[in-house]
Amino acid sequence: MDDRQMLDIAFEEAQIGFAEGGIPIGGALFAADGTLLGRGHNRRVQLGDPSIHGETDAFRNAGRQRSYRGTTMATTLSPCWYCSGLIRQFGISRLVIGEQQTFVGGHDWLTEHGVEVVILDDPRCVALLGDYISAYPEVWNEDIGE
Repeated sequence: MDDRQMLDIAFEEAQIGFAEGGIPIGGALFAADGTLLGRGHNRRVQLGDPSIHGETDAFRNAGRQRSYRGTTMATTLSPCWYCSGLIRQFGISRLVIGEQQTFVGGHDWLTEHGVEVVILDDPRCVALLGDYISAYPEVWNEDIGE
């Protein structure tokens, strides 16, 4: 599975989150051989749980892994510091980012600590989140801690 295909799964999750009335950010975690381990989306609004970001939901849905070395996390948006910490803490090796225009998280820090970061600048990701932010700026500002 290539990086675009990985991002496609994360984007599908973002669309699901949007359809549920939540913040449209999706994530997916893949094994070194490209096998999908888990996928998820931001469900902070839907479940009233501030810890359920797209990346954390995908991570939880992947279940316990003996090691995360060699895995790839695909996400529609540059990961916040919370999600960047998860990637670093568990040794996820690669990060595929849909876009960094809307929000710049901790991906430079991850690069400095040995994570391979690929930024795809996908216009679908920019448009979906941008439209959401225009419609629900107060929810977005809450999500990013402003």
